[in-house]
Amino acid sequence: MAAAHQVSAVIFDLDGTLLDTERATRDVLDEFLAAYGKVPDPEKEEKRLGQMYLESTTGIIRDYGLPLTVDEYSKAMHPLYLRRWQTAKPLPGVRRLVKHLHKNGVPLAVASNSVRRNIDHKVPKFEDWGECFSVILGGDQVPNGKPSPDIFLEAAKRLGVNASSCLVIEDSVVGVKGAKASGANAVAVPSLQSQRKHYYIADIILYSLLDFDPELWGLPPFEDRIQGVLPIDPLLSTAQIGDRILNNLHRVVSDERTYEFIPDQISGIYLGWAKSKVHGFSKVVIGTGWDFSLQSVERVMVVEFLDSSDKIETEPVKLLAIGYIRKLRSTDDILQALSVTEEDRSIAKDALGLPVFSEYAHDLHFN
Repeated sequence: MAAAHQVSAVIFDLDGTLLDTERATRDVLDEFLAAYGKVPDPEKEEKRLGQMYLESTTGIIRDYGLPLTVDEYSKAMHPLYLRRWQTAKPLPGVRRLVKHLHKNGVPLAVASNSVRRNIDHKVPKFEDWGECFSVILGGDQVPNGKPSPDIFLEAAKRLGVNASSCLVIEDSVVGVKGAKASGANAVAVPSLQSQRKHYYIADIILYSLLDFDPELWGLPPFEDRIQGVLPIDPLLSTAQIGDRILNNLHRVVSDERTYEFIPDQISGIYLGWAKSKVHGFSKVVIGTGWDFSLQSVERVMVVEFLDSSDKIETEPVKLLAIGYIRKLRSTDDILQALSVTEEDRSIAKDALGLPVFSEYAHDLHFN
């Protein structure tokens, strides 16, 4: 495959790109503002995504009329965030991509608008792949934060390459703007699906890094699929099975718990296991994506039971996605995009018989 671009180094954003810190800290502001009788404005908070710390903090104090200075606000909020950062997990596809690039000698950097002190609290969550980054930069280490290109230019300089030969992977619009202003190529993996239309300046927009194709950038290809399936860190969902759509394909009836452990960046066709009190363990194909046809963007999930034809509507189940099959087809009809093909079924049935996937049928996630 001929590469559309040839890159020599990759620069990652941190929050919402490498780590799911934004999900982990999503309700911190709610709790803090409640003490002042305030409620967060979703529209204003979406616009703050990716901002420099000082800009974001000043805006929060102003927008909600808080009787605090920036220092007072920071001292009150920092321990709350610090506690939540400890629960943040790598986003799907991150560990795989970082370790693959490092193994193949591709220079890597982290460039975040977070202040360096906060970054240092999050780096331990990188576990065994933190050593893959030769450069880590915070927004307070350059003259101007994103959307200025300063941090990407400095990261490229420290990596010993030109910014124009770098690939930047970002989840925020301000980050993508900064990357393009530096002359780098940019891959957007939006953390807010409702803002997806604003990422048009990115070279490519992905739902998750599970869909990242190194060969498009002249980088070594992945060779880690097992019989057409990419093993992933397990994703657990507690769901209510709704009406049958077609054959054994059912729509999931969601509540506040259904997507509690499903990152917003997850989309596509997966294989896994279901467990219910009535039917026990079942092999399943799980499809999930976003419905953009509604006034508010909503996640949709469907499940096809591969080894059960019994009536299971309204039955609560636990779903565990453990392997990624493919991305969704491009279509305006979300249910059509989520349709499970005969090839999907065949791949799932064969793969779920392999030890690497079958062992999860009795995984602790189900207890």
